[in-house]
Amino acid sequence: MLAPITNTPRDYDWGSTNLLADLEGRPASGQPEAEIWFGDHPGCPARVADGRPLGDWLRDEGAGTGAPERLPYLLKLLAAASPLSIQAHPSRAQAIEGFAREEAAGIPRDAGTRTYRDDNHKPELIVAISDEFTALAGLRDLDATQRLLAELGPAGDDLAARLSGPDAAPALRDTIQWLLSGDSSATVDDVVAAAARTRSDAFAAEFALVGRLAATNPGDPGIVVALLMNLVTLRRGEGVYVPAGVLHAYLKGLGVELMAASDNVLRGGLTPKHIDVDELVAVLDATPGPAPVVRAESRGGGVFVYPTPAPDFALTRVEVADADDALALTGVAIAVATAGEVTLRGAAGEPVSLRPGQAVLITPDERPVASGRGELFVAQPGVSGS
Repeated sequence: MLAPITNTPRDYDWGSTNLLADLEGRPASGQPEAEIWFGDHPGCPARVADGRPLGDWLRDEGAGTGAPERLPYLLKLLAAASPLSIQAHPSRAQAIEGFAREEAAGIPRDAGTRTYRDDNHKPELIVAISDEFTALAGLRDLDATQRLLAELGPAGDDLAARLSGPDAAPALRDTIQWLLSGDSSATVDDVVAAAARTRSDAFAAEFALVGRLAATNPGDPGIVVALLMNLVTLRRGEGVYVPAGVLHAYLKGLGVELMAASDNVLRGGLTPKHIDVDELVAVLDATPGPAPVVRAESRGGGVFVYPTPAPDFALTRVEVADADDALALTGVAIAVATAGEVTLRGAAGEPVSLRPGQAVLITPDERPVASGRGELFVAQPGVSGS
């Protein structure tokens, strides 16, 4: 069965006023439109044609098609005009323990101080569909960070000393904990001021980012946490994969995001929302290294796969060009169009035509054929170790 699904954009204040509207070819609303969720997560479930939440449809009708009662993944369109909070997500074991702890403590699941809103992990992959998408992803190699701090002159000395221990990960973890503890305001101010006056060839983009973050988040220690992270610019079709514990923040652009079905977020700056420093540090993977960029692998016939180790999901980009091509699926899938117009035909029922921003759930008993000219991103269950 092919079941078209829709949802209303979420109005988070970091959302773009035009990126989703431009994608869909409609007038801009004038309000921030940050994310469109295509899934059954109870936080903002998509709806089928008769108005039912997707979760209700799966419970009532999915079993006859081989679909599960709950999807293991959540697919989104994400449109950022300004930075999201710096954040990390727990492992499954950490989520199970943290959720049980907060349930036992009686903290309402919608409370601002709640950290674990469900008991699942949240690895995620985002792929740029704007010409550029900027993000912070993972902690930079310490040798490079020490070179960056040296360019700041005396303002970088305190951080440089804190990061000079023999083991990089513990030094980074301790430094991040100190930055977020409330005792680092003088260092934050000094670093922001030094970045504004420093002219650099190697780190010009990083110092410019400090200025932009300081303008919107004055005094926020996350500005300096950001300076310890990899700044990456994705071109259209490139992605970033973020496993458990890895710090990240999306800065600007339009992307297709796919994650395990969870809403567990531990924040680490650039936000007025609750930050649980101890819990963030407990789940943090402070191992430095390059940004976890993912490039699609061609499978031929206009099919490109984004390889990740996530067992919950797999993401495929399909370039449809006139010929009728059957989609190779491994389970319940959701397809969202991002360019052109693509028509899907299943074994039964009416064909479904998708323009950019439109999505359809494909049940496991279908092997639809795609025709037209356009681009689809297809989410489906993953295979551990893929």
